[in-house]
Amino acid sequence: MHKTLADSMRPIGLDDVIGQKHLVGDNKLLRQFVKKDHPMSIILYGPPGCGKTTMAKALAHDLNIPYRIFNASTGNKKEMDQIITEAKLSEGLFVIVDEVHRLNKDKQDHLLPYIESGLLIIAGCTTANPYHSINPAIRSRCHLCEVKPLNHEEIVEACQRAAVSERGLNHQYEIDQEVYDYIARMSSGDVRYAYNCLELATIYASDTHITLEIIQEAVPRANMQFDKDEDQYYDTLSGLQKSIRGSDPNGALYYFAKLIDAGDIESLERRLITTAYEDIGLANPNACMRTVLAFQAAKTIGFPEARIPLASCIIELALSPKSKSSENAIDAALASYHNEPHKAPQYIRLTPVGIDEEDRYDYNRPDLWEYLQYLPDEIKDAQFYVPWLTSRYEKSLTENYQRILKHGRTTNIRKLKKDKPR
Repeated sequence: MHKTLADSMRPIGLDDVIGQKHLVGDNKLLRQFVKKDHPMSIILYGPPGCGKTTMAKALAHDLNIPYRIFNASTGNKKEMDQIITEAKLSEGLFVIVDEVHRLNKDKQDHLLPYIESGLLIIAGCTTANPYHSINPAIRSRCHLCEVKPLNHEEIVEACQRAAVSERGLNHQYEIDQEVYDYIARMSSGDVRYAYNCLELATIYASDTHITLEIIQEAVPRANMQFDKDEDQYYDTLSGLQKSIRGSDPNGALYYFAKLIDAGDIESLERRLITTAYEDIGLANPNACMRTVLAFQAAKTIGFPEARIPLASCIIELALSPKSKSSENAIDAALASYHNEPHKAPQYIRLTPVGIDEEDRYDYNRPDLWEYLQYLPDEIKDAQFYVPWLTSRYEKSLTENYQRILKHGRTTNIRKLKKDKPR
């Protein structure tokens, strides 16, 4: 059976791994696992083709321990039980869990005690962000290791190594330097894709000389590096939000263009509505409402036409004045509550007990409401909301806010009613 170039060039040990010096360099984590013969469970996360599973296999090789591979998407509980039984018989086992973010709760609960005890040392591999996609119980028992996409020079090095390696093309082709550079540009850091491009070029070539024209014909389009379940997809969503926050409509439209091919309108909706209220907020509340309306239109007409209302929305958000005062205010309130929770003053509780009628909250006196103290006494002077004076609208809110702050608030309802009779 024919082996692909990518499979043939898989690293055997950590010395063969290209890039990832933060993990496999001298005295770095995976090296120390081998040096001290003391592996621990890890989660390797990063984009496709950066070598997560390969690195886990290389680690097992250098540790000189047997390993098993379990695919979280397709594997069942019976396979898992077989692995656990084997681990008990051999007093431990190294298990590579592909697509670890797809482990359902039953499988996770089944594995947890064996990971906890050390009977199973796992190397979970995932394209998803582990902070969002991995169960906290699993995550807390594993060290998280980011596997980064290879840079241009590292992709070139990988292809050059494949061209001369006995396991690769073994000097059979004369390959122009421009070919390596082109493959590196097209690969988006995915070394597996780079190997596939190089192998495809050998098929296109009519002789043993591979030129830029041949690779351009074989690979006319850059590698789309993500689908909607992968971490780089969320990096692109993050680029969209940060471009809007930075008032750069061109950057925002570029990242939006990248996201259109994925066609995941629900994730876009969540991110852009969040962006509208988080970054624009009180500076332009109408833009927040128009974002919601843009998605109603987009979902009605669908892609590709949905790009038109969404592009209008993105441009407006990018060029709107910005205010994070709402987010900052609620975060400050949460921090205060988490630091030291306090009870609401008795007179604003739902069913106040033991309070005279004159000291009770009066539902029929709206003229008194802005004079009452609502915060607990312990934090009565706290001001969580700090205005951003970036727009006319929030400036008008601030004027009212400052007027209220100026006259202050009181807990003495009886006196307040006397001072302000009907």
